[in-house]
Amino acid sequence: AEYAEQGQYSPRGLEAIWPVYRNQQQLPTGLGQALYTRFLRLSPLDLATALPLVLAFSEFDDSDAAWEKYDNISFRDLCVKLGVSRRCYQEIFESMILTGLFAPGKECSAAAALGMAYFFVLRSQNAFDVRWCKGNVGETIFEPWCELMKTQGVKFIPNTRVVGFNEKKGEISGIQCINVESGDKSIFDSDSVVFAVGAKALSLFTKNSPELAKHAEFREFANLRGTSVLATRIYLDRHVKTEFSANACWGFEEGVGMTMFDIRKLHGDNAQALVGAPGSVLEVDFYYANSMLVLDDESIVTKVKSHLDKICGDDCKQAKVIDAAIVRIPEGVNWYYPGSYSKMPSVKSGAYSNVFFAGDIVKTRHGSWSQEKAFVTGVEAANTILHRPNGSGIIPLSDDELHVSAGRN
Repeated sequence: AEYAEQGQYSPRGLEAIWPVYRNQQQLPTGLGQALYTRFLRLSPLDLATALPLVLAFSEFDDSDAAWEKYDNISFRDLCVKLGVSRRCYQEIFESMILTGLFAPGKECSAAAALGMAYFFVLRSQNAFDVRWCKGNVGETIFEPWCELMKTQGVKFIPNTRVVGFNEKKGEISGIQCINVESGDKSIFDSDSVVFAVGAKALSLFTKNSPELAKHAEFREFANLRGTSVLATRIYLDRHVKTEFSANACWGFEEGVGMTMFDIRKLHGDNAQALVGAPGSVLEVDFYYANSMLVLDDESIVTKVKSHLDKICGDDCKQAKVIDAAIVRIPEGVNWYYPGSYSKMPSVKSGAYSNVFFAGDIVKTRHGSWSQEKAFVTGVEAANTILHRPNGSGIIPLSDDELHVSAGRN
């Protein structure tokens, strides 16, 4: 899809509008975002209390030393320490952390929050501009990607779970697996092993594998954990007007992040997801959502419709839900809790000579986050295995702007 403005809502209504920053006059990063973002209810005095955070952003250069300095304090505590006002924190930063790191600021490492926010918002004035995939990401990107890999000799083994590991001379020499449908067991010999999994899965591998648990490195992974996501898609009997295709929301559920997307605006009227849909199709996702996963489907749909009524107004109140899809993902996304950095893996294992790690929980100096970081660490693992230069096939991030670099120096 094309670049578009994004909205931010609370139960009171529209709170802020995030413009397409590349369409504005280019200013030094930080200044441009502050001037062009339209906060509709937040006073200039409250906004000014965020200025001390500039010092933290200047100091955080993604080095090990910076992580060690800021990782053991929560982002909320850092904001309190620096004098950020309650309203400024709640209405700008809390919603950003809940939807960017999937946990409230009091439960998130300040280092992770600074790194994520710098990558997605502050690296340049245009960093927050987003183009969403026009269509289902799995069908549009991952399925063709998998088909391409098959033509290059990659074999995918579905419905198969890892249940153990064989060791030999400081390496993982074999992977013990079971087919979850047939119950058949098999062992795959391994030259190299890449754990391309999230925090919860890496922790469970260690807890359920005596071989891995013998190593101090893997025992640290047992401390890693995830937070839960609830994904919903609501089909309405009529078209409902939405101001923005993508929206971040706060205050609808205590301590829970929320986003809302208009699928018709994002994917177009001819998208597969809209076939047979007479009206609007709206996706509402919740983060740090353990308290909502326990609800039954009917209660979840009722909550979602109530929130949409507050966001979209009378037009939505008159609409009826004719269908809904609900996906619960317990502990499905990584949790960067205070102190978690020391527990995270590096790209190359220190316990096994042929084991590597990929994913957004993996330490890397590239500076990216989320899906981008998962991709980058995957390429870094492949480069190490194939003895290629570490940066081969990876696009480096742009240099810090001059005023940021000067502040760090």
